[in-house]
Amino acid sequence: MSQRVITERCGTPGNVPYLKVATVAARAAGRVHKKYFRKKFKVRTKGASYDLLTVADTEAEKACVALIRKHFPDHNILAEENRYPLTGSEYTWVIDPLDGTNNFACGIPIFCSSVALMRKGEVICGAVFDVVHNELFSAGKGKGAFLNGKRIRVNAASTLKEAMLITGFYYDRGKEMIETLERIKKFFMRRILGLRRLGAAALDLCFVACGRAAGFWEFELSPWDYAAGKLIVEEAGGKVTGRYGEKTEVRDKAFIVASNKKLHPIMLEVINEPDVCLR
Repeated sequence: MSQRVITERCGTPGNVPYLKVATVAARAAGRVHKKYFRKKFKVRTKGASYDLLTVADTEAEKACVALIRKHFPDHNILAEENRYPLTGSEYTWVIDPLDGTNNFACGIPIFCSSVALMRKGEVICGAVFDVVHNELFSAGKGKGAFLNGKRIRVNAASTLKEAMLITGFYYDRGKEMIETLERIKKFFMRRILGLRRLGAAALDLCFVACGRAAGFWEFELSPWDYAAGKLIVEEAGGKVTGRYGEKTEVRDKAFIVASNKKLHPIMLEVINEPDVCLR
């Protein structure tokens, strides 16, 4: 996309709406996803042997960062694939260029880009884009949450029997994996409607925001996994906390619980229920 088109959509440099830049950046990453999805490309691992990296991850991040820096060259960048020097600005863009890389690499159409902006540690806007289904989730602090421009709200489920839940597994195959499986068992013992593991935390959070699911939890997420999604859930009337109901701040890896608010106490109760085999 040309700089002229971006300027027309976003306003003039120096007076550019932050959310507009977030959405344009998320869409730019989506175009990279579309270019490579189900095509031949090399896949390698990073760190844990189950954590994949593709050319789409790196190219999508470059596209996001380049667009943001054209408008806000002095802002900080916190992204998944590369480290960027601190600028001293009170603003930080938090970017996951391709959330759901393992799905993407296997040809499974559940992945997205996620772009959020923080001011002094508080997320003020965010966008999540699913290019396969052409769904753009977005939110501005105090402005509501939207899907393709239409207002969204969390669902009204008030019991686990009405609740479709989503969870995620981190790449670690040790204690956290075992504990996640134990929580899944406990939720099914409470006769939940159903449970899904989709493999893209940013989309999981957006599905809670638009009412497709009543709740989501995952033991360990990085800031870029949940920064935009957290705000979108909250602006849609939902709740996002840590494991024990504490306020979450977008910085280090965190345990995330998100819900439609009504189910939050029940979810926390099940997640923290003592388990003999893990003592």
